[in-house]
Amino acid sequence: MIFYDCSTAPNPRRARMFIAEKGLEIDTREISIAEGQQLSPDFLAVNPRATVPVLVTEDGTTLTENIAIATYLEAAYPDPPLMGTTPEEKGLVAMWNAIAEFQGGMAVAEAFRNAHPAMKGRALPGPLDLEQIPELAERGRARTAAFFDLLENRLSEAPWLAGDAFSLADISAFVFTDFARVIKMRPPENNAATQDWLARMRARPSASA
Repeated sequence: MIFYDCSTAPNPRRARMFIAEKGLEIDTREISIAEGQQLSPDFLAVNPRATVPVLVTEDGTTLTENIAIATYLEAAYPDPPLMGTTPEEKGLVAMWNAIAEFQGGMAVAEAFRNAHPAMKGRALPGPLDLEQIPELAERGRARTAAFFDLLENRLSEAPWLAGDAFSLADISAFVFTDFARVIKMRPPENNAATQDWLARMRARPSASA
């Protein structure tokens, strides 16, 4: 297998953490988004959509989305389970992972890509050059604050996002919450359940992956 990574971006970090939790060692190629390597002809031959992460499986199949990479690795290496074991658990992991992506990840990305100088002309990932929209940055910050409230409410009910077991959903929510530092936002210190969860997440060896 070959894993195409970018050490500074949140989505590849999600895949790295999943790989680390599975205890796998995969041949890794670094793709620098800062240097525009995702737009190079060599990488576009791997993924024409110009995004990372990418996992090329042993049979040559190219997987370009986090959920696809996680689903493949979960099936190929089922222990430890990170996407649930019962139908109910699998459904909850999928649900909370989607919530983390759309309510958390997209909110932070909206704020970051539409305001940061380094993202000028690159308001969305991929091959298209798109201009920033300042109003979307403001909306992204409001959505990020709402995501922090959502996290606190959920983690006040259960130790992990999908219930009693650590899962892919926790990886996604943790990475996006941590990445919110780029827009200078953090979960409130008095969000006790979230702060406890963050401490447990940071204590996992995969957090440094």
